Amino acid sequence: MNLIIDLPDELATALEAKARACGVSPAAFTRHVLEEAVKLPEGQALKPKKSGYGLLAEYGPGPSEEEIDENRREMFRGFAQDVP
Repeated sequence: MNLIIDLPDELATALEAKARACGVSPAAFTRHVLEEAVKLPEGQALKPKKSGYGLLAEYGPGPSEEEIDENRREMFRGFAQDVP
């Protein structure tokens, strides 16, 4: 993967100075810094994420379409009847 990053002049100068002090190119120094920043601890692997499917399965089946319609009718019974 190639990545282009725009750096302010003072940051680019500091990066080049650090890389020179370590005896490597700025690109190699930047790669090393990034590898350290995203490195996982030894023996730790990324865990797969849970999908949304089955996420709420522990709560049992959802209401049927008829039950939803009945609840809506009950909730909105008399709604706005007292408005002139």
